[in-house]
Parts: sequence; structure tokens; C-alpha cells
Amino acid sequence: MKTVRMTVAQALVHFLARQYSELDGEERRLIAGVWGIMGHGNVAGLGQALQEYGQELNLPFYRPQNEQAQVHIAAAYAKHTNRLATFACTASVGPGSSNMVTGAALATVNRLPVLLLPSDYFASRIPDPVLQQLEHSSEHDLSINDIFRPVSRFFTRISRPEQLLHALPEAMRVLSDPAETGAVTISLPEDVQAEAFDWPTAMFEKRVWRVRRPPAEAELLAQVTDLLKNAQRPLIIAGGGVKYSQATKELDAFAKDFGIPVTETQAGKGSLSWDHPLNMGTVGALAGAAASRISSHADVILAIGTRLGDFTTGSKTTFSAQAKIIGINVVAMDAHKLFALPVVADAKLTLTALAEMLKAGGYQSSSRRSELSQLKSDWDSTVDEIIRVKEPENLGQGEVLGMVNEIMGGDAVMINAAGSMPGELPKIWRASDPLAYHVEYGYSCMGYEIPAGIGVRLAEPERQVVVMIGDGSYLMMNSEIVTAVAEGLDLIVVVVDNHGFQSIHGLQRSCGTPHFGLELRHRDHKTGLLEGDYVPVDYAKHAESMGAQAFYSKTEAEFRAALQKAKTDKGVKVIVVEVDPEKRVGSYDFGGWWEVPIAETSNLESVKKARESYEEDKKKQVLFK
Repeated sequence: MKTVRMTVAQALVHFLARQYSELDGEERRLIAGVWGIMGHGNVAGLGQALQEYGQELNLPFYRPQNEQAQVHIAAAYAKHTNRLATFACTASVGPGSSNMVTGAALATVNRLPVLLLPSDYFASRIPDPVLQQLEHSSEHDLSINDIFRPVSRFFTRISRPEQLLHALPEAMRVLSDPAETGAVTISLPEDVQAEAFDWPTAMFEKRVWRVRRPPAEAELLAQVTDLLKNAQRPLIIAGGGVKYSQATKELDAFAKDFGIPVTETQAGKGSLSWDHPLNMGTVGALAGAAASRISSHADVILAIGTRLGDFTTGSKTTFSAQAKIIGINVVAMDAHKLFALPVVADAKLTLTALAEMLKAGGYQSSSRRSELSQLKSDWDSTVDEIIRVKEPENLGQGEVLGMVNEIMGGDAVMINAAGSMPGELPKIWRASDPLAYHVEYGYSCMGYEIPAGIGVRLAEPERQVVVMIGDGSYLMMNSEIVTAVAEGLDLIVVVVDNHGFQSIHGLQRSCGTPHFGLELRHRDHKTGLLEGDYVPVDYAKHAESMGAQAFYSKTEAEFRAALQKAKTDKGVKVIVVEVDPEKRVGSYDFGGWWEVPIAETSNLESVKKARESYEEDKKKQVLFK
């Protein structure tokens, strides 16, 4: 057996550079590069290996400003490449590595592949406790990296070099598996990274990981066909799995051929163009009027590639107790949700096979096309009114979103993750392309937005990218503007300034609690509470200090002018727009409920009243069937 002598870190770098994914005959590098912040735990191990071999192997290295951010970048890159490629992320012992945990959770919740390489204590234990090492009096082998276990789809600690031989292929298998993918963590002790070993040269040969497409079982397809043939008001829910399976064309044809209306989840939005005649909009707690009405009366529901989270199901109130759910998903756990008929299979293959069976069985196209067309037309008119600017000197957030959509177009990638915008964007954003709507709502992580813009821009440099971010999220993780500037990326960041966490502020008041601790206000020293004037933050000057071109706007004319200029200028552009926090996009018809428990006892009448409404709403939940 031929061997080559290298350190563990050097072997890892050589291996990663030769891994590829393949779907439908198209190959691409599985690991596009490495993001990292160096410390004593990795600078002489992985850092040395990347410096010596990274350029030779075409494995570029990127330096972020925050370890959490680099995982967000990798996750966004993976999402925009339909999970066919990702980045590896390395950090030093202790706080550097633990900073990546939030990003790992986001990736796993959203079923997005990221490879994490946190540094660890010495495997030899001679220098224990090494600087920044967590100690435990009764568990000598416990490490801070053990916190990655519950948020990783695969975790291993390499305490001997030869363990890498089998850990790496298993890590690649999980990263490339559509059902198992998520955060993959390989914990690397500081001394082991620098240890040499005689590696089989076969380890470094090119390897292609085929992304599998499991077909649906014929017996289950026959059951689905029978259910649809007997349905009076069928409905499709398109989740993110439709995009990852690249099944958007099949969904388009299926809906048109059989006249079945389509609703979308946050992850699935854009599966059909907004102007598709059967696209009724987002389903569940964030639904508009059209989707609310048809989902509440649906009798058979094809849930394709969705996790069926609480926003999609309206905390189990969106669908009738009599509705029969058919779960089409590569993940068995997701396919079984809501007591569904589970079809554990690929979305693209299933839609193709199901269409053939329905046609062969003489399925009659829906007679509801005129009704659906009217519902869609009415909702489109409602959206037109929401985004129409009523007071040019006092903008609402929905109006700002409408102007961005209008000027940037429906194929520019719109990125968001948290705050009140994820509640408004699914109702009013008009996406014309499957990759144009990028809202991270599985974990809804504040601070994801700007790093995600970098990830998407690296994944598709030719497409315009617009990061929509609230002032609260901006304050959490704005430092990656420096990274985007350093990389010479073209990126538009729109900071919507509504003076704090207005999304939860609105929720707080709807739960009967007067405003408390959510707006960005000075402390009133008479009352001791945070209820003084708004804290004036100059976000434009702040962004400018990090190398971005910055604009401040408060009126319609100012914002439109800034956006038009940012659209054509190069580099990182940050547009700050001040909005009225009380101008909100509301709920419509049967949609809008999301379970947030209200205090069962209180001296406040507003809380007591909210509790009464909460108890009434809970009666609508479908508990079991």
C-alpha cells in the first residue's frame, strides 16, 4: 500500500479538496473553501496546512470577523447551491469554537450542510488544563466541544490520527445525504492536528458523493392517486424540499395540469413565480387572504418537502381536522407529521410519477380555476394597496419592502431572517425565481442576514443580492460588512430602523403586556425603566466607518434615490431607512394565529382579556386524528 507522510491537518486539507457532489450527472466541489479565525488551538495545525497547501489545492481560505458569522456564511452558501456545496469552518479552542454553536444549530434545524472543525484540548492531556479549556471534576474527557453534539447530525473527536480515515468519509456521507444533512462536527485536539501519520495515498483520490433521489413506492402512489381522485378541494404545500430537489418545473406542470392550488412555506417561497395562476401565496400563520381561505377548507393536502413547523400549520389550526395530509419528503420524520400518509421519497421523482398515474387513471382537472383566479386577483390587489406609499414623509415597513421589490426586481436575491420582516415578506414579496427568496426561518437567527449575503454572493456572483435587516439584528452582527469590503463583494444592505425589537414589541402588546424592554430607549432615571427617548444611533456613519458606501433616508424620494444608486454602484452599499414602527402589515381572514401562551394569572385586565382570547383560539387546534 502506497503511503504519504503528512500531519492530520495536512491530510484533512488534501482530503477536503478532492470531494465532489453529484446530482443528475452534474458534479461540483463539495467543500468550496475554508472559513476560519486562528488562535493557539489551530494556527499551527490547520492554519499551517492551509497556508502551505490551500492555494495549491484550490481550497481558498476566508477570514471572517466572528466565528458564528462564518457558519452562517457556509449555511447560506449551501442553501443557495441547493445543498450541493458548502464551506468548512475552523476556530480555536474554547470561546472561538463555542461561538460556532448557534450557527451549527441553524444549519441542522434548516437541514443545511456545514462542516465544522473546532479545535480541542490536548489529546495527550499533558498540558492540562490548556488555556481556555473547560474542566469538569468528574468527567476528565469532557470538552467544551461536546456542546456541538445535540446540534450536529454527525460528531466525532479525532484523538488518534488513524481515526480520520473513517471519520472523514462518514462526514462527507452525512453532508451529501438529503435526509441526514446538517451540521457535521469533527473536533480536532490541538496536538493531534500537528501529529504526522503515514496515510494511504488512496485516501486522497477524487471521490464523488452522489446525492440520492429515493423513488416513491408504487403502492403509496396508488393510495395518493385514489385520495386525489376523490378530493373536492385538494391543496399543495411547497416547502424547501421542492427547491433542493430542483422540482420547481415539475411542480409548475403538476399544478397546471390538474388545477390544484399551491401554497408555499417560508423555505418554499419562490418554488413558483408569484404570478403563476395557481400560486396562492404563503400558508399558515403568515398567510394572505387567498392562502388562508383555501387552506382552511382543503380536504386533501400534498405537503411536499416541508417540515410542517408551527408557522406553516398555524400551531395546528390552519387545516381542518378532516383534511387528509400526504407527506412527501426524503426525511421520514417529516413525512409522518400531522398523521400524514408518508411518502418517503424525492419530490421531483414523486411529482413526475404521480402525474403519470393521475393521467393514466383519468384524473379530472379541478373545476375551481375561476374561483382560484378570483382569490388570487383579489389578494394581488390587496398587496398592491399594502405596498402603495400613503405618506411619503412617514414610511411603513411594508411600503419599503414594496419599493425594494419594485426597483430590484423579482429575481434579485432578498435575504432576511428575523424581526417583523419575516412576517411581512411572505405576504408581499413577489419572487419570480426559486433562488430569489432567501429567508432563514427555521431558526430565525438574528445576525444571520449580512453573513448570508456574503454566502449567497460567493455562491452566485452574477446575481444582485439585497440584505434586508432590522436595526436590532444589525447591532448584533454588523462586523461582516468589513469581510464583504475586504473580499470586494457587491452587496446591498437595507437597514430598516424602527428603534428596536418591534416585532416582539408588537407580540408583547398583543399578549396584554404593556411595552417592556424591547425598544431601543434610554433609561428613565425617575422610573428606573427603559422608557426614555429613543437612543439615536447613526447606522449610516457606522457602516461608512467599516468601508461601506452609506445612505440615510426617511422619505420615499430619498429611499428610492439611494436604492437606484446602490443598484448600479460597486462595492458594499448600506441604505438606512427610518420607518414608523406602528405601520404594520396585518393578518388576513383565517390565518395569523401562532401559539404564544398567555399568563394564566395576572392583575392586568389586558392580560386577562388576552388569556381569554388565547383559550378560545386553542380550541381550534387539531390534537389527534
